[in-house]
Amino acid sequence: MSLRYQIIFRILFSSLCILLLGGAIAIWQARQAVEKEVDASVHLALQLITLGMAETAQNVGDLSRFRALRQTRHLSIQLQKPDGQLMHFAGEQQPSHPEDMPPAWFIRAVKGDYPKAEHQIYTQDGEVLTLIIEPRPLDEITEVWQESLGFFSALSLLTLLSFFGVNLVFNKSLKAISVIVEALRIIETGRYKQQLPAFSTVEFDNIAKAINHMTVELEKTRQENSDLTQHSLAIQEEERQHLSQELHDEFGQSLTAIKVMAVTASRQTADVGQITATISDICDHLTLVLRSMMQQLHPLVLTELGLKATLEDMVNHWSERNPDLKLNIICSDEVDELLDKNIARQIFRVIQECLTNVIRHADAQQVWIELRLQDAEHKLYLNVTDDGQGCDMRSPSRGFGLRGIKERIKSLAGEVALNSSPGAGMRVSAWIPLP
Repeated sequence: MSLRYQIIFRILFSSLCILLLGGAIAIWQARQAVEKEVDASVHLALQLITLGMAETAQNVGDLSRFRALRQTRHLSIQLQKPDGQLMHFAGEQQPSHPEDMPPAWFIRAVKGDYPKAEHQIYTQDGEVLTLIIEPRPLDEITEVWQESLGFFSALSLLTLLSFFGVNLVFNKSLKAISVIVEALRIIETGRYKQQLPAFSTVEFDNIAKAINHMTVELEKTRQENSDLTQHSLAIQEEERQHLSQELHDEFGQSLTAIKVMAVTASRQTADVGQITATISDICDHLTLVLRSMMQQLHPLVLTELGLKATLEDMVNHWSERNPDLKLNIICSDEVDELLDKNIARQIFRVIQECLTNVIRHADAQQVWIELRLQDAEHKLYLNVTDDGQGCDMRSPSRGFGLRGIKERIKSLAGEVALNSSPGAGMRVSAWIPLP
């Protein structure tokens, strides 16, 4: 069921409950009002009659005072003579318009049991007359019925106006929702430049601003990923070109030299001993070149001896190539016991990238590398800090080193924090959950 019909049905149900509750309260109040009005009319009639006859007893034939009671509302007034004859002076007045008569169920609900009042009157002749006052509240009930009709008509009109107002609001809201949903469908296809317009409703406008901010970030991330992918492909192509050049320059020339020497050695006048020694030197050189190439592609020590030994070997290698840079490393022995190959490989590449950035950009004197396990959180903590020139993290980075670090940590479901400011060095902190 749509949101519109859910709200409409709830309003309808609430209106019906209000009508039922209001009807019950209105009937109860009408019953109380009719009872009070009838009771007041009875007491008023008795007081008028009592005051009118207090000074002198009236003759039975003098009926002028009783005829004055004909206009008394809600009452039936009769005078009963000693012989039982009844004289009627005031009674129930029917509504001037029969169609205004309230329905029978309303009369039964409002009308109560009203006791009739009797008052003894003594004439000068000693006769005892009985004044009978009996409530007849039909006209009062009719008035209450008319008031109730007006009340419920107004309430029904307000309910209709509420439905109309709710529909207007929902039409406006649903149009805004349709615009948002359509924009999200466009964004789902990868067109992150889609922007939502401003809305007059504050809540929808806040949603639109949040979605617009999200699309800007998605487009920014998509562009960064695209640039990083292109950079990775360029590096891959560059490595392949470098590998091809190394194979051509080193292996090609060396193999050609070995072949020439082999052909030369087949001659009788050839110095076989010298040729053999030369071939051996060439093979030793090829072995060194092969190890260097394999180290660039993947450090074998990482697989054979573990992450800690690989990091120490890398630190020693960087220290030999950069004697002015002091490298400090702290790595616990538990790292090699708990890390799998994928995490170890990614951590090695992150530290390698950090050191590369320090050498190229930081102009630092010292670097601190810390790698330890946080047993309480079951996470691996990595911290690489240098005392170099740093950078402004608020400015967009044009390099790919930091992006590559973020992507590697993200691929391990970890978190990374980069802290730096001009002249204050760089700190790379990462937390990687362990399986």
